[in-house]
Amino acid sequence: MVSQATPRDFIELMKPRVMSLVVFTALVGIMLAPGGLHPVLGAISLMAIAVGAGASGALNMWYDADIDARMSRTLARPIPSGRVSPGEALAFGLVLSAFSVAVLGLAANWLAAGLLAFTIFFYAVVYTMWLKRATPQNIVIGGAAGAFPPMIGWAAVTGSVSVESIVLFLIIFVWTPPHFWALALVKSEDYARAGVPMLPVVAGADETRRQILLYTLLLAPLGLAPVFLGFAGLAYAATATAGGAVMLWCAVEIWRRREGAPARKAAGRMFGYSILYLFALFAVLLVEQGLLARFGWGA
Repeated sequence: MVSQATPRDFIELMKPRVMSLVVFTALVGIMLAPGGLHPVLGAISLMAIAVGAGASGALNMWYDADIDARMSRTLARPIPSGRVSPGEALAFGLVLSAFSVAVLGLAANWLAAGLLAFTIFFYAVVYTMWLKRATPQNIVIGGAAGAFPPMIGWAAVTGSVSVESIVLFLIIFVWTPPHFWALALVKSEDYARAGVPMLPVVAGADETRRQILLYTLLLAPLGLAPVFLGFAGLAYAATATAGGAVMLWCAVEIWRRREGAPARKAAGRMFGYSILYLFALFAVLLVEQGLLARFGWGA
């Protein structure tokens, strides 16, 4: 049987929106790391990390096709819509996984490649096949997969893992629960219908609001850790302070507004703003400590 899938369908399998965040945070890790890669090797390494993220997305969509078919948010994805067969998605994800790890190992080093392989395994197996269907803490633990890219980028340059790369990992790791739980508050009926034990479904909306507030209280000072550890400057300090304050305001609004349209609006605001917050932190780090420092523009 001839496949009816188009290139666009396979691109969609790779979750390009998620991939863009992975590429961006990995780039920050590469640019902040001491030393440097040849520009060509750096570009190849970044491409390999992007392909690895896409492989994770394809394997996730392959395994979660039954869930996606029951959720309005994901019903139009390539597999539940019938445009891509499960076998095609599985083969695509496995080939991309092997390719990305091999290329990163050859272009950079095998520590970075090993971290990429572990990230793919963690997202596709530990999170997708186990945690997502087993525990309301799925996002908390599974968030590690999305937090690894800056560490992988750093390792690609240095061949090591450092305090700086661990801090970048932790910022994304702690950011993930309030970000996704805000979405889960809005889409709780979808998750319940699909049988996914997201926190609002299992513990209720009020407990989810409490957890969002607690994680945001931890995230706001953690966002300033690069300043105290000496690898971020005044521009980053100002961005992290202001951004963390707005994140806290969003979390408090979610806590306060518990009914009807105001509650959904507060959760949607938190979800949208949290993306901007994380992007701003890493963008300022990239410009301030990556580009300016590396090219001496701030000297």
